Amino acid sequence: MVEDRSGVKSLNLALDVIEAVAAASEDIGVTELASRLGLTKATVFRHLQTLVERNYLAQDSRTTRYRLGLQCQLLAQLGSNQVDLHSASEEAAHWLRDQTGLSVAVSTVRARSVVVLSMVAAPTPVQIGVRPGSSLSLHSSAQGRVALAFGSSALQNFARKQEFAASTDHTLTGWDRLEAHIAQVRVQGWSDAPEQLALGLNAVAAPIFNGNDECIGTIAVVGLIQDLPRTPHPQVTHAVMVAASRVSTILGYQKP
Repeated sequence: MVEDRSGVKSLNLALDVIEAVAAASEDIGVTELASRLGLTKATVFRHLQTLVERNYLAQDSRTTRYRLGLQCQLLAQLGSNQVDLHSASEEAAHWLRDQTGLSVAVSTVRARSVVVLSMVAAPTPVQIGVRPGSSLSLHSSAQGRVALAFGSSALQNFARKQEFAASTDHTLTGWDRLEAHIAQVRVQGWSDAPEQLALGLNAVAAPIFNGNDECIGTIAVVGLIQDLPRTPHPQVTHAVMVAASRVSTILGYQKP
């Protein structure tokens, strides 16, 4: 079989054009593209026409400059959807465990609940964690509070209608107090739950977002109150947010 070298060359040039448009900080014109790629304007223009026809690029009718088109956006979205939360979070979860010395739980946010997806145990004689597959309460777990703070309005509306049971004497059961806490979570970017779910335990969780800016999960450190006190150390909360940001980036999230 004879290799079609001209076809391969043309494909490479088309990909170069797409990458150059994607790398531009704003809409870009033919002259600038040709200069960046070291090609003639005529060559670049031919590829631009084809890419616009196929919706990989879009042209502003007023300025005649180019930006990424719908097909590129759809491909990016399809790619991010194929990266599952478990595999996307594995490296960050181990990093967070090593940074804090605490067990790490990755959870997925569902329509009306938060479910533990995976655990990375701390290297300590006493293991503190949550069994994968366990459903966490929205009001008394750090993960649930993060889901309420950054999740859908439908999830919040569902929570408002629930009667919250007290797991301990410290559990927030009134929606007004919980709503105030959720507002604080939105500002600081993380939530804790000292002795809210069980006496002697605490957790610090942060949200994980996908390419659609949706909160689809959480990553949290879990430990005894003596190791993870009521006022968490700033280094711990920062590490949790860094881990969450790393996973979100893998899933296609772009911070505003």
